[in-house]
This record gives sequence, structure tokens and C-alpha cells, in this order.
Amino acid sequence: MRIANAAMETMKHNEKGSLEMATANPNFSLVSSDEIEGAKVYDPNGENIGEIDQLLIDRSSGSVRYAVMSFGGFLGLGNRQYPLPWSSIRYDAQREGFIANVTQQQLKDAPQFSEESWTDREWEARWHRHFETRPYWEGEPKQPPKP
Repeated sequence: MRIANAAMETMKHNEKGSLEMATANPNFSLVSSDEIEGAKVYDPNGENIGEIDQLLIDRSSGSVRYAVMSFGGFLGLGNRQYPLPWSSIRYDAQREGFIANVTQQQLKDAPQFSEESWTDREWEARWHRHFETRPYWEGEPKQPPKP
């Protein structure tokens, strides 16, 4: 009950009347998807390589599978979208953005992406191989039992 009360104290109403978690409380790691959309994405060297447009969530598990990042273009024209495997990025509080284990060159060399790509598991497998990430449908590697 104490935790529930603390969580309720950190919730606030936004202008539309829905509830959102206040980000000022460092004790909570949950974040609203609208706070991730527009977040900057940096390469391993700290260079800005784009921003997150949207998240793709698995309907069955409820887990985030991809962060769709826009890259390139000028003033919104010519942007290309790349669905980065969620496991290939991590949040960096100092930068208030995400660090991706990908480079601009990897993005440029990535397999062609289109809206139909989601219906092709082989395309998805090639995408994960290109970014050297474990496909989410293979599950997490099993840990040996502790002695």
C-alpha cells in the first residue's frame, strides 16, 4: 500500500485529462511512450544519428520489440526510417537520449525497409543479423542454474 501511495503521489493529470508518470521521480523506471518518441539517438561515439519516431510493441507479450528511428533528410524531407531492435539501444540519462550499438554506416547499409517488411520473418532475421542482435522470437539465452 505504501508503494501504491507513493506511485499515486507521483502521477499527475496532463491537459487531456489522462494520467502520466511524473519523470521527476528518480525511483521509477517506467516512462510514457510519448516521452520516448522524439528522443535523440546517438551512436557509440556519442554522435547524434537520429531520433525515435515510434515504438513497435508485440501484441502477445506486450514487450517493446523495435524503436523506429528516423535518420537523414533535411527539415523532415528525405528522412528514412529504421526499426532498431529494442535490444540494440539503451537509455543514457546524461544525454537524455538513447545510445545505439549501430553506426551511421550500418544504417546506410541496412536491408531495405518497407511497411511490408513486418510480414516477412526472413527479412526480420536479416535485419537482426545486420545489427548483430538476437531475434526476440528466439527468447533470452538460458542462464545456467546457480550452484
